[in-house]
Amino acid sequence: MGEIEDAIERADRESFTHEPPKTLKGQIGYLMKQLKSTRAVAQELGVSQRSVERYRKGERKHPPKHIADKIDAAVRSRWQPLVRKRRRKQAAATGGITVETRARFGYTAPVGTTDDGRFRRLTVHLPPAYAQRLFDARDAGASDQQMREIIAEGFKDVYFQDGGGRAMGLSDVAINDIDYMDLDY
Repeated sequence: MGEIEDAIERADRESFTHEPPKTLKGQIGYLMKQLKSTRAVAQELGVSQRSVERYRKGERKHPPKHIADKIDAAVRSRWQPLVRKRRRKQAAATGGITVETRARFGYTAPVGTTDDGRFRRLTVHLPPAYAQRLFDARDAGASDQQMREIIAEGFKDVYFQDGGGRAMGLSDVAINDIDYMDLDY
């Protein structure tokens, strides 16, 4: 996963109305309900079917850390899909999306002005149309670079050109080195 995908996943997790199961037995039980078989759960986690059965029965309570992390990630990625969908729909329809980042922005500008990229720390609220485009791109399997371009275009319109009030000669904005990125919607 890329930085944008990770940021969307973290934003989704902030919208949970209930916490996912915390115990190993509860987590495996939830995955069993979602994936329907011990074989499917074992494939998802990269362990044997027998290990899944032991976790489910409570015979084994402390998996290795990397397996415990995989179990937690698998549960959280499937937790409350309707809540996630409702929040995304609201962001795409009326709320928009807030992007906070520290990244190197490069841009193409008219001759005689500087186009040196530099690190900036920005918090910008993008209109709902950008949220819709970002979610559509993610659902369509877009690359991290394609999603960066959508966010960069939003930054160009909202931050750099201030909705058409300045820097009209600015033609392209690119997000290059992302230090961190968080989304909220």
